[in-house]
Amino acid sequence: MDNKDVQPATIRPLDGPKPAWRKQLIEKRQNLADRAWRNDLLQRVMRVWLIHRPDAVIGAYWPIKGEFDPLPALFRWQEAGLEEDAQGAQKHRRIGLPVVNKVDKTLTFYSWFPGCPMEEDAYGIPKPKDTEIIEPTLIFVPCVGYGPGGYRLGYGGGFYDRTLASLQPKPFTVGLGYDFSYLPDLAPESHDVPLDAILADTGVMWPVSG
Repeated sequence: MDNKDVQPATIRPLDGPKPAWRKQLIEKRQNLADRAWRNDLLQRVMRVWLIHRPDAVIGAYWPIKGEFDPLPALFRWQEAGLEEDAQGAQKHRRIGLPVVNKVDKTLTFYSWFPGCPMEEDAYGIPKPKDTEIIEPTLIFVPCVGYGPGGYRLGYGGGFYDRTLASLQPKPFTVGLGYDFSYLPDLAPESHDVPLDAILADTGVMWPVSG
């Protein structure tokens, strides 16, 4: 994949603290003129990254507010697993989408597949209807922004941080975002949980290689 023409942009400190960064990045994401091209690049990055992963159950998310949609790439991953399963080499692969637990504000993942019956949750986000709970060993997490050390800027609700703190064993976590969402001055707070990896349309942003 040739990314030499893609130049990462950064949001500088003068643009403000977390609420201002969040607002600026969401607005930019919702108004992307090159969305289809960037999405194609990031889907390729995802598919290549997943090739050597052993996971058979992966959690993802339903895209909102201009987020990258991971589901087409994951459906390809699932189909590839079915092909391998015919040769006895791979368990049936499953995809889950999160549902917010109203009591403790954590996320529970329910099985999803193309054409799956959906309904809106309390936040107006589509979720699988009447499917079974699954336990992902890998979770793709949407990033409004991301910074050094694998830390993520989200929407401020803390759902993923609480969920990851409660899960044992802890699943492998992978952030997904666009290259312009990198925040070099993003400082983690005491409750922030770093991601294990971050993928963007220009490649693997974390962990840093070389």
